Amino acid sequence: MTKRNRFVALAISSVLALGVLAGCGTGGNAGAGSTDNKTASQENAKPKLIMGTSADYKPFEYHDTSSGKDEIVGFDIDIAKYIADEVGFDLEIKDMDFNGLLPALQSGRVDFVMAGMSPDDERKKNADFSDVYFEAKNSIVAKKGSGLAKPEDLAGKKVGVQLGSIQETAAKEIAESNKGVEVVSLNKLGEIVQELKSGRIDAAIIEDVVAKGYMKTNPDLEMSLIEQDGSNGSAVAFPKGSANVDKFNQAIKKLQDSGELDKLIMKWFDQ
Repeated sequence: MTKRNRFVALAISSVLALGVLAGCGTGGNAGAGSTDNKTASQENAKPKLIMGTSADYKPFEYHDTSSGKDEIVGFDIDIAKYIADEVGFDLEIKDMDFNGLLPALQSGRVDFVMAGMSPDDERKKNADFSDVYFEAKNSIVAKKGSGLAKPEDLAGKKVGVQLGSIQETAAKEIAESNKGVEVVSLNKLGEIVQELKSGRIDAAIIEDVVAKGYMKTNPDLEMSLIEQDGSNGSAVAFPKGSANVDKFNQAIKKLQDSGELDKLIMKWFDQ
């Protein structure tokens, strides 16, 4: 056999060998079974939804390290887990500053937001909301004996609020009708309380159930409810046009009708 013929024969052998290998990869019961198993696994897998929150808002959401590990827990977290079971998705929680929640929702970095957020008119321009699942009121928090109990008492005072919150809006409204009110917006509620205790601000506006928690650990502070018109309830925020709104509303209604919501309220607020 010439050198050329030996080369051709070797090339043909190589092509045949590759054909056999290719056949082994795509044919036979083993290959088909592997593909079927993967498809079944994908079909049974739950979708994952990322929840954005600001875990500095006890008892709605906060970091708990009592077990030796850092875990985000709270009223909203328990509700989110209930909804996840009802709707059928795996829940992932992402913690960030409150004022970054709606931008994260709009950019697609989170799928929904639960953070004691009220569905006011301004937020509704940028997000869709579920039904309200919890009603709360605003309160003025100040040092004991300060005499700061009503909005008109805040004239000429520095008032701390959480940046991007409904309380920030309330404080700005108070400033419009009471001369000299200076609104100080900060990222974290813990910072606001420390600023108040140190005297760098005179008062703070905080949701009442959250303020009650701070009263227990800061006996030198006091709180007074603010009379208000309309709702200041918490709802779930979604991207505009989200198909999840109706599904979440159904789960929230079931949570309320079954009495489970009352149990969670007792668990987190009646302590």
